[in-house]
Amino acid sequence: VQLVESGGDSVQVGGSLRLSCAASGYIFNSHCMAWFRQLPGKEREGVAAVGRDGGTSYAGSVKGRFTVSRDRAKKSLYLQMNSLKPEDTASYYCAAHAGCMCPGLANKYNYWGQGTQVTVS
Repeated sequence: VQLVESGGDSVQVGGSLRLSCAASGYIFNSHCMAWFRQLPGKEREGVAAVGRDGGTSYAGSVKGRFTVSRDRAKKSLYLQMNSLKPEDTASYYCAAHAGCMCPGLANKYNYWGQGTQVTVS
């Protein structure tokens, strides 16, 4: 099982980015998929998630600005990020949880990507 993120970049305040996560193996259609982010020395925080049924959830800090989606045919997870702020600067990680519901805690997730850096200035 492998999760590979891409799309991280440096952007100006107010700009947009789209992160992608390609999943290999059987997990994509059977797992909750989520995005987390992390700053050095801090814990990973949940950003957005999409359950097996397609239901989505968002952290309050990104609601209305970020949109999470999944493409089952491409086995890919996306995070469209608009109106970016400096506080969105972090390493962003794709994660998968073996369950239909998406937990908020990072330690509940079974699989992780290597991360992609987003810098907003």
